[in-house]
Amino acid sequence: MIKKILITGGAGFIGSHLVHNLIDKGYKITVLDNLSEQIHGSDPERTSPLYNSIKDKVRFIKGTVTSREDLEKSIEGQDAIVHFAAETGTGQSMYCIEKYTEVNVQGTALMLDILVNRKNSVKKVIVASSRSIYGEGMYKHPELGVVYPLHRNKADMLAGDFDVKYQDHHKLELLPTSEDSRIHPSSVYGITKQVQEQMVMTICPTIGIAPVAFRYQNVYGPGQSLTNPYTGILSIFSNQIRNKDGIKVFEDGKESRDFVFIDDVIDATVAGIENEKANGQIFNVGTGIATDVMTVAKTLINAYGIEVPVSVTGNFRLGDIRHNFADLTKIKAKLGFEPKIDFEQGIKQFTEWVLQQDVQENKLNDSLEEMKAKGLLK
Repeated sequence: MIKKILITGGAGFIGSHLVHNLIDKGYKITVLDNLSEQIHGSDPERTSPLYNSIKDKVRFIKGTVTSREDLEKSIEGQDAIVHFAAETGTGQSMYCIEKYTEVNVQGTALMLDILVNRKNSVKKVIVASSRSIYGEGMYKHPELGVVYPLHRNKADMLAGDFDVKYQDHHKLELLPTSEDSRIHPSSVYGITKQVQEQMVMTICPTIGIAPVAFRYQNVYGPGQSLTNPYTGILSIFSNQIRNKDGIKVFEDGKESRDFVFIDDVIDATVAGIENEKANGQIFNVGTGIATDVMTVAKTLINAYGIEVPVSVTGNFRLGDIRHNFADLTKIKAKLGFEPKIDFEQGIKQFTEWVLQQDVQENKLNDSLEEMKAKGLLK
């Protein structure tokens, strides 16, 4: 019987939403979170809405998954762990390599080391994996059938050709990515999420703990960071619109993602905690629908009612993928999960929430200059 749950990174966007859901269900929650400035601001105890929404409802430990002492204190007495704590952001991961590896890989390794070598009552570990581990994902070749293209060629993209190609340059048909698709991440972030997932799925069964991995697609919704310029295209575009700076679209605007609303992500995650059919399994979590970036920009402009120019820059970040959307066959069959919020409904809820927030400084240019200086933005 799971009653006490540790959520690492529980003051973050997804974590705080999960906290509220589980508390309403009667669970006792411990949160371990370092209140990262990039997410929570420079004075999080006073100004972070996410932290302040949960601080009086949970046992809160300000600490880090890279500290054995913090983890041991957090794990003691828990029945389950939901492991969200991680550095996130494809672009930033390509030059903050040590930081991403230390937090995502070493932090997970330390957690598992404690579970293996220290007496505990943990029965289940849920790990937040990512669609980024699929790299360019799955495509259909007109002659070869299913193929898994390698990373796109920089020379092609510099020439304005952003399409995914196979070795013989045949035109490919995009397919939804299933859980048994090839794993070949194209960024340091993707590599660290792959390692996190594989360590949890490998170690936990050896010590009688049920592992569950969720490969989340692009999660969005009320509460996500509006100040972090390194991740979250909806937040980034929203800041550009509300500051009337105009939207700058990378590549040709036809690149696409599977945008999944936060409430659906929480429903899937809770099912992983409560349903024994999830034990030992890996699941995609998304909508199964690809939405291109130009559509995202136009939808946000309409929702805010603020006309700003949209410029297609042709710039691109090394490590980014072209497309990805989830095959949900497995999670529907095993957990009965069906996403309830479509993109239009989700954007309506997201933008209504954004309009209640203060207009944030647009820090995107600073982050892009960092990437350009490292040779990762072309």
